[in-house]
Amino acid sequence: MDRIQKNRGINLCVDLSATPYFLGRVGQQTNRPFPWVVSDFSLMDAIESGLVKIPQLAVRDTSGAEIPGYFNIWRWIMQPGRLTPAERGGKHATPKPEAVLKWAHTPIGMLAGLWEAEWELWKKRGESRPPVFIIVCKNTAMANVVYEWLANDKCPSGIPSAKLPGFRNAPEQVNTIVVHSKVVHETDTGESKGDESRWMRLTLDTVGKTSWPKDMQGIDIFPEGFVDLANKLGRPLHPPGRDVRCIVSVAMLTEGWDCNTVTHIIGMRPFGSQLLCEQVVGRGLRRASYEIDEATGLMGEEVAKVFGVPFEVVPFKANSSAPPPEPVKRHHVHSIPQRKHLEIKFPRVEGYTQSVRNRICVDWKNVPSLILKPDQIPPEVQVKGLNQTNKGRLSLMGPGPEVKVSLTERRAGLRVQELVFDVAKALTKDFIEHRGCAVPSHELFPQMVGIVNKYIHEEVAVQLPADLRDLHFAPYYGWLVEVLLECIRPDSLSGEAPEIPRYESSRGPGTTNEVDFWTSREVREVSKSHLNYVVADTKVWEQSAAYFIDTHPAVDAFAKNAGMGFAIPYLHNGQMHDYIPDFIIRLKGEKPICLILETKGYDPLEEVKTAAARRWVAAVNAEASFGVWNYCVVKNPSEIPACLIEYGDS
Repeated sequence: MDRIQKNRGINLCVDLSATPYFLGRVGQQTNRPFPWVVSDFSLMDAIESGLVKIPQLAVRDTSGAEIPGYFNIWRWIMQPGRLTPAERGGKHATPKPEAVLKWAHTPIGMLAGLWEAEWELWKKRGESRPPVFIIVCKNTAMANVVYEWLANDKCPSGIPSAKLPGFRNAPEQVNTIVVHSKVVHETDTGESKGDESRWMRLTLDTVGKTSWPKDMQGIDIFPEGFVDLANKLGRPLHPPGRDVRCIVSVAMLTEGWDCNTVTHIIGMRPFGSQLLCEQVVGRGLRRASYEIDEATGLMGEEVAKVFGVPFEVVPFKANSSAPPPEPVKRHHVHSIPQRKHLEIKFPRVEGYTQSVRNRICVDWKNVPSLILKPDQIPPEVQVKGLNQTNKGRLSLMGPGPEVKVSLTERRAGLRVQELVFDVAKALTKDFIEHRGCAVPSHELFPQMVGIVNKYIHEEVAVQLPADLRDLHFAPYYGWLVEVLLECIRPDSLSGEAPEIPRYESSRGPGTTNEVDFWTSREVREVSKSHLNYVVADTKVWEQSAAYFIDTHPAVDAFAKNAGMGFAIPYLHNGQMHDYIPDFIIRLKGEKPICLILETKGYDPLEEVKTAAARRWVAAVNAEASFGVWNYCVVKNPSEIPACLIEYGDS
């Protein structure tokens, strides 16, 4: 345009841009409107005028949080405590795709259930086109994992089958496609050299189209080069996107693609600007019908349900002028040579060894329960049309109904007994392939079915409006499998060899003699410890506990587990962790007993850690080379004297 203006001159230029903003890579002007904008008909104006579908977004859920989790799925998943450090991948790394899918399974299942109900409704109305479900991913790796899970039933570890037959691909029918931004860029710019890339572009362009346009004689009008390409690839001549029901994409939705049959959108990526949110959702807002209702003279209401695409951006900058922290006092914690007689040694357990020949069992008294918590993973959400406050937040006020979206539709096709058999199958496979179990699968599987059935019906606590069938969804499914993997043992009462520990081979036993470190935490001097200090991790409890232990006559020696390296392995959320108990206490007696003592307030993983500790104790005692060990949890330091007497007498 600048060259035309220079050579010939331009009298008038009208810019009818759908996105009148400076896009990325333009410095400080990024996401700011063009200075020549004189009139703006925004997305909100189009929604209020009924020219497009009404996007319904999450406004509140069972967690009671100010911002519902599924309003911004990415931020909800990235909250501290959901992903392990290995899954998160570090400050500047990309999270593990399987870990993101594990937490996104429930919101995907929720909208997929509505999609199935919508598809049935369309078929009853005589509509031959299927509604379209869109999932927008952060990167190619994540898109591939989601695609393989939905289209080909290839399930990552800890994630059950999607059980969505409407999205499953068949040899003669493609229901789900994955679209990468590179493919779209190449075909849009004419740089594409591959036949499959050209076919993918044609597939995208024909999503929602059941047939080709026809000429006056009723003959199909094919795109240029389509027939030759279809014959070369051995594909049928109908529109390639005719049967597509699910699109898994990376950046395709911001490239000008439109389809009028989109009904559900899931965002599994971060959104850094309001513009990007509007671009992604805007792809799914084209109306399926523009027919006028004779009774009202208006077009009928059409909606698109959207999870994970947040229509708000709250910028935040750190305060760089904050004063530097004051220097803190540091303490040197070490062993005292003159107290060598108070030294405590402990085994370093890195795993367990089992040898199952006939029977397995579960110590039901020490099995951790599994609680389905609606405040942690919302099973239902209220959505509403895009009504915003003057601060950009979604509001319950304003026109339009509130609609409850839940797992009800997906649960209808799921059965608890089906879950029992799925989990028993996974456990049987794991024991035979990875644990050296000698029991034939046809004998082991019925035992597993009985254990799984008992656990699900007796140890799973359901908090309404959650439902027992929610165990079909990750991460609950993965947690169920790992709890049972950790709790199933050889049945020693039936003659099986007991489970024994697998000690570290590269290091010998741990000892207080190796403790030597500096700390800024609060410390207390004690007399019955090989170490000069007890290092406290609490404000009061551990200091009080140290007093009761140090002054009790049944105590021979003790040590606070800080800098010692004593840890109990346990499995949670698909990854091994180390449980660090508070104290190791050696009690007086003819045969000294080592007591692992935990002073604990509220801990959501208390049952998991307790089960891991009791497993450790049972295995070490069965191996017998480190003496007798026990484990105790106290909820208040005042309970410690009674605990010491009880285990000292035993």
